Amino acid sequence: MQGQAVSDDAFNQLKQRLRQFAAERDWDQFHSPKNLSMALIAEAAELVEHFQWLTEDQSQTLTPDKLAEVELELADIQLYLIRLADKINVDLLAAVDKKIALNEQKYPADKVRGSSKKYTEYD
Repeated sequence: MQGQAVSDDAFNQLKQRLRQFAAERDWDQFHSPKNLSMALIAEAAELVEHFQWLTEDQSQTLTPDKLAEVELELADIQLYLIRLADKINVDLLAAVDKKIALNEQKYPADKVRGSSKKYTEYD
């Protein structure tokens, strides 16, 4: 798990950098879980706008300029998500690992391969 330790360290450095960024601007007072979750969903909506009227093929072959815009929206989403998790003391990497394990149980590959059905729709 040596690779994971590096990933955890980088993630924690990013979390600390976000804390410092907010503290230097006296923004922590605005970073309540409610406000951060609202900002997160607003950024997700901005991401959706980039894909809203594209065809499936167009959404997979973005121009370099469009891709650069999408990249920034993804970064905004990630930053708000990290900040929110930090404020409510959720270990985001552990939560992601836990959720993947749950999804592996809900969606066994041999039952769901090639299907978009929800797990409640399977026998």
